[in-house]
Amino acid sequence: MPVHDQGLPPVDVLLCGVPFDGGTSFRPGARFGPRAVRDASALSRPYSQALGVDIFGELTVADGGDVGGSAHDVEASLDAIAARAEAIAETGAICGFVGGDQTVTLGALRGLRRAKHKTVGLLHIDSHVNASPATPDGRDLHHGSVIRHAAQEGLIRPEATMQLGVRGPYSTADDLAFALGRGFEVVSTDDVRWDLHAAVSQVRRLAEKGPLYVSADLTVLDPACAPGTGFPVPGGLNTWELQQILRALVGAEIAGFDVVEIAPAYDLSGITGIVGVTILQEILAALADTRRSARPAKSTRAENTRRHRKRISP
Repeated sequence: MPVHDQGLPPVDVLLCGVPFDGGTSFRPGARFGPRAVRDASALSRPYSQALGVDIFGELTVADGGDVGGSAHDVEASLDAIAARAEAIAETGAICGFVGGDQTVTLGALRGLRRAKHKTVGLLHIDSHVNASPATPDGRDLHHGSVIRHAAQEGLIRPEATMQLGVRGPYSTADDLAFALGRGFEVVSTDDVRWDLHAAVSQVRRLAEKGPLYVSADLTVLDPACAPGTGFPVPGGLNTWELQQILRALVGAEIAGFDVVEIAPAYDLSGITGIVGVTILQEILAALADTRRSARPAKSTRAENTRRHRKRISP
């Protein structure tokens, strides 16, 4: 169990909201994402039928409240996110953030670097590579440039970075040049939908490369599955496909994670908030199963069911 420190509760995973969308380039509103996820969490359940694990039987998880910051100052907000990530990581707990736009990821990675004094791998699940240059009005730091900054600042290991769910249309033929030039593994939406088994295997191989940060941007999903995002892109994954990808993280050393770009004002049904909760459940279930697997196995009915499911899954 992580040590109680710096006013933080002694937990395995601390979830924090980040009500910030100052890095948005299109539709604002992701600052209300944490509230939507908290509301939708009333529908959450702790037992993963797919993995056969009770999340809260293996992990102590708490809501750490919201990270403060300025709605108009990107760098100040990133500093606040980095400070929270650093403080959580230094207790030995895993930090999980609910955004907010994708700029949240950069702050979290900066904080992990300060706490761990080393870079991490990255599973970036998104419809965009987020390696864009400065905007025409001179904004260099925005949600579309976060991964470029993370790479340039040395926060992620290029050989252990995967961008999954990426799809066009693109602004130019060079939109993927930065990611490919850095040696990132780019798995497109078409790659996943044509051969989900192969994509799952790629994620499992990534999980073997050391500590990993996982960022799930809901624009990776088709707008039919998650309409409440700031930059919807038709032709995405469905929710079940994303669940299979996240279940492939069992065994990974997850250093931190986030779920971002939930803008509930564009989804009166509230389904996007529910999807956000589902993604958190899948990541926590993978962490819980990994924790359980590290202990001597007990042959129980639930365990036998889980093993059977793993045999027949990709």
